[in-house]
Order: sequence, then structure tokens, then C-alpha cells
Amino acid sequence: MSNPYFTNDPYFGDSESARKERQKLGLTPAGASAAPAGPYGSYQQPASGTSTLPPIPQAGAPAQMDALEHAYAAPAATAYETGRMTYDDVIMKTGILLGVIVLVGALAWVAPPGIQQMLMIVGLIGGLVLGLVNSFRKKVSVPLILGYAVFEGLFLGAISSWFEGQWSGIVMQAILGTLAVFATMLVLFRSGKVRNTPKFQRIVMLALVGYAVFALVNLVLVWTGVMGGWGMRSGGLGLLIGAAAVVLAAATLVIDFDSIQQGVRRGAPAQYSWAAAFGLAVTLVWMYLEILRILAILRGDN
Repeated sequence: MSNPYFTNDPYFGDSESARKERQKLGLTPAGASAAPAGPYGSYQQPASGTSTLPPIPQAGAPAQMDALEHAYAAPAATAYETGRMTYDDVIMKTGILLGVIVLVGALAWVAPPGIQQMLMIVGLIGGLVLGLVNSFRKKVSVPLILGYAVFEGLFLGAISSWFEGQWSGIVMQAILGTLAVFATMLVLFRSGKVRNTPKFQRIVMLALVGYAVFALVNLVLVWTGVMGGWGMRSGGLGLLIGAAAVVLAAATLVIDFDSIQQGVRRGAPAQYSWAAAFGLAVTLVWMYLEILRILAILRGDN
């Protein structure tokens, strides 16, 4: 699901707490670009009647003159050079997280069946715990984010191996389906046809809460033996719920894309690219599992 870190973070989010934190930090309003700091600090509006030109160095100060000429001649600093988050940073960090998930998942995939079951449980619990910790943590922790990727790799590798054993080729179909939805939503967002308006975000967040409650209730019913198999996630009802979950995950991607865009515009520090990559990874993992379950139902799991 979407990373709650985006919502309340001063660089990514637009919640009330995020806006108050931006005021404390002196950040620009949403949608505005902060002026990059130059060699003499960030730009400030001069007082009325004062000159906007830099002070003229006095005679006998050649070093200051050379420094001033060099500053004027130098190209503008890039976001990377000023330690700010860029889209390339987010892409690279997302690739690293997904690479860790795939690598660890491959190891879990080839593990003996008995060990796979243990790895699935460990990965499920560890991924859930670190997912919540990273989502609500105030500061970005790269080790914890990488730890989340390791646990998710264990869980996804083990459960994907089980699904593949039941229905040959289903894992590749789920991967292709996930990539297709991701690419489609990215194109729609970049074209402006789908936007993250306040109303859109409220609807998605309410739907996420409803889905989380349903998933928890269904899990309890299955674990307590009240319902067998996948509980309410089986048959025609399971197919409808799975389809709704994929749509919800796709809508969550729009919020993730917009949050990343806002973070870049507001000049978020480079380390925040890990938080952005984490948010995307969480959504993609959720979407993959939902598509995997839909394909299982369509291929005969009632």
C-alpha cells in the first residue's frame, strides 16, 4: 500500500502537519521551486530602496574579485550537486530495492519445501513489522528499508514458488501484469489525465482503510478456522475483491508519483529518495500479490 510517510512528510505530503513542518523549515509552498543556494547562500529579497547588486570589492582585494568572477562564470549547481533528491535518485533506489527483493526471492524459491514454509512466515512477519516501522518513522533509515526488502524477498520467493507449483507460468503472468499496470499509471500521470487532487486522495485513503479492515477480518476468520482456504478471498467474491484491490493499488501509485514529484520540487534531501523508493516498492509488492491471487482464481482455485 502507499507509504504513509508521504502524507505527513514536509517534503512529500500536503497534510496539515506537513504544512506546519514546512513553515518551520522555511520551505516554499506546494508547487513552487525553492531557489538553489549559491556560493553566498540562498537568495533573499532585498529591502526597499537597496541595491540588488553584490557589493563591489575594494581596491587591493584581488582574491575577492577573482572569486566573484568565478561565481558569475560558473554554471548553476544541479540538484545532485546541492544534495537534493532527483528523479534519477528515486529510479536508482527503487531498482536497488526491487533487485534485493528478486535476489532474496530467488534464494527462497529454490529452498526445500519445508524450509520455504518457514521462510514464508518469517518474511511475512518481518516485512509487516519493518513496513510499519519505515512508514511511520520520522527519519529515513536505509538499513531498515533494505531490511524490509530482504524480508519481502523471503516471503514473495516462497509464496511465488508455491503458486508456480500449483499453476505453471502464473508468476511470470503476475509480474507482467504488475509492470503493465505500473507503466499505464505512470503514462496517465505524466500526461495529466490522472491527477492527485485532494478529493481523489481522500477517497483513496478511505478505501485503503476499508480494505485494511477487511483484510484483517478475513485473516482472523481463516486463522481461527471459521472459514477455510482463503476465506472471503475465494471464488467470485474473491475475484471482485481482488480486482478492486488492483484498482486501489493503481490509484495509490498516482499518489506515490505525485508525492515524489512534490519532493523533487521542494528540494527534499537526497536521502529521501530511499523513502520514495520504499513507498513504490510497498505498492508494487501489494499489487503483485493481488494479481497473483486473481490469476489463481481464474485458473481454477475456487
